[in-house]
Amino acid sequence: MTYHPKSDFMRVMIERGFLADCTDYQSLDEALVEGVVPAYIGFDATAKSLHVGSLIQIMMLRWLQKTGHQPITLMGGGTTKVGDPSFRADERPLLTPEAIDANIDGIKQVFAKYLDYGDETNRSSSSEAVGQNNKALMLNNAEWLDGLNYLDFLRDIGRHFSVNRMLSFESVKSRLDREQSLSFLEFNYMILQAYDFLELNRRYGCLLQMGGSDQWGNIVNGIDLTRRVLDHEIYGLTSPLLTTSDGKKMGKSQNGAVWLNGDMCAPYEFWQFWRNTTDADVGRFLKLYTELPIEECERLAALEGSEVNDAKIVLANEVTTLCHGAEAAAAAEATAREVFEKGGVGDDLPTLELTADEIGDGISIVQLIVRSGLAKSGKEAKRLIAENGAKMDDAPLSEAGLVLDAAALSTPIKLSAGKKRHALVKLA
Repeated sequence: MTYHPKSDFMRVMIERGFLADCTDYQSLDEALVEGVVPAYIGFDATAKSLHVGSLIQIMMLRWLQKTGHQPITLMGGGTTKVGDPSFRADERPLLTPEAIDANIDGIKQVFAKYLDYGDETNRSSSSEAVGQNNKALMLNNAEWLDGLNYLDFLRDIGRHFSVNRMLSFESVKSRLDREQSLSFLEFNYMILQAYDFLELNRRYGCLLQMGGSDQWGNIVNGIDLTRRVLDHEIYGLTSPLLTTSDGKKMGKSQNGAVWLNGDMCAPYEFWQFWRNTTDADVGRFLKLYTELPIEECERLAALEGSEVNDAKIVLANEVTTLCHGAEAAAAAEATAREVFEKGGVGDDLPTLELTADEIGDGISIVQLIVRSGLAKSGKEAKRLIAENGAKMDDAPLSEAGLVLDAAALSTPIKLSAGKKRHALVKLA
């Protein structure tokens, strides 16, 4: 990246590693210098929480607001009914409107921690607040997509799209090259996303769409459509698709997705995910996921040997503080120190509470390992025991047939899977 930005936002994007590509660096940079730029990122409501894979986009919106501009979080109440086919091998399962609304309610919780929405009037569909301040807007594309007339939409919007060009986009082409079915429903997704950008520009003066680099084709479509229909100049900016240094997709752990909502991933587990970052990723993640000065990120990244663990703890504390608050981060660190350094039982560990009725005449250790989330199945739990990877109160478990009664659980027990994953089991 040889471009030297004048605006604070573009400088942050480049310095901290957020920027993969931009449709017009110089024109966007000049617009950012001239005044408040409203910019949006869309989030489809496919689950009740976003996971760590979406955190890079949330941080981009946060930096946008911190540098004086207006973030728009667009909930995909309409587009989720279609499903984004980008780089997927199969069609997403279709969700009911009720399920989509429930998912949006869950997803909204996390944004309030990262963005300042001001009072409720700034969340409404009124455009009065746009451009006058940089309070965030929370919108739902069902607002304009649900009421579309199909024939009018085909005539007014569909005529601007070339099927030949749509087939050339990598997200579509890769699916067809593998001879995997792409439904007509999914094929419409890129038109609807382009229409989102047009409507956001028309209604809210939105000048910029951001997203992961897999959204480049969809973003460019929206820019072309807005130029054709409204003759407005708007911009696109993408972030790199992140994988960890060992090639894993960002946001995944041994137990599946690392969710941002505390009821789906306990703050301690969230903290542990960041604490377990591989050495090679620490510097990059400090720049992307914390607000520490660049110089401090680079100082921490340069630590070697056992000192790199200090950098990982800083990373875990900073990211957890942003997502769950300073108290949750401090509690998670205290629990980790108690568990790892003193061999004790931390109060903040994921906990499985059982009633005496549930235990009955006894409950197997395999069941406890599965129910506490340390294994996904009985088969996996048995394999963990067979490979000496399971412990109870720090003592290796060797017998998969072990059964515990209520008396054995009268004091909490600590179960461990490997060195880094732990859970408590206790009587309710």
